[in-house]
Amino acid sequence: MKNTDRPETVKLGLAGLLLLGVLVPLFAASSSFTCSVSQGFNFQKDSEEQIGHINYLKIGDTEMKSDLNVTDPMNTAAKVKVFGIMSGIHWNGGYAEPVTFACQVSVDNKNKLATLQHKTLYNIQVELQFTTYDYDPKTKKYYKCFHSNGKKLKGLVLKQGGELAMNVAMDQSSEVVSPKNHTLQLGVMPQAQAQEIHLAFSTTDKLVKPWGVTVAALRERVRTLLARNTAR
Repeated sequence: MKNTDRPETVKLGLAGLLLLGVLVPLFAASSSFTCSVSQGFNFQKDSEEQIGHINYLKIGDTEMKSDLNVTDPMNTAAKVKVFGIMSGIHWNGGYAEPVTFACQVSVDNKNKLATLQHKTLYNIQVELQFTTYDYDPKTKKYYKCFHSNGKKLKGLVLKQGGELAMNVAMDQSSEVVSPKNHTLQLGVMPQAQAQEIHLAFSTTDKLVKPWGVTVAALRERVRTLLARNTAR
């Protein structure tokens, strides 16, 4: 899938600065979660596996359906509608680093994604909401361990070697056969605005990390680094 950048539809500027070391802290701790697809689709109370939901996804002008009705791990009497059931999600921890994930999506969403995949995309803006859950053996409860705190993060489809990091499988997945589902892999870079990713390591140990940076903060960061290098 190819992309042609147009400034009126795509906010750029973060990815190019990664090579200069302007935005990525040196020793940023990464976060990686392997989630159970079967537990995500068919929740079992006696299981303690990690679960991940892509609650919402919009790529360009195409809004995906949140059409998978699954159990809320934190309130098993309730159901939630989500776009995707994750098998894994990763973030290197830097505020200009992409969030990459793989998830299972419905047939309807597979068709929408496949259509986008075969187009030349001029608008690669993304809105993404996700929630990853882990089990706390001390409190015997699920908690949100890696999530967007119910907010839609603003991003761009990651580009790798001139290609967009988005791929949806045409073959039906066999891990869970009902409902029919397909695998989506997607990488999302932050847009140039200050946003947050929330992490937790138990029901009580929580923290918030920045994702993305404003243009004003970016300029100040560049100015500081240039002044520091000139002074050497």
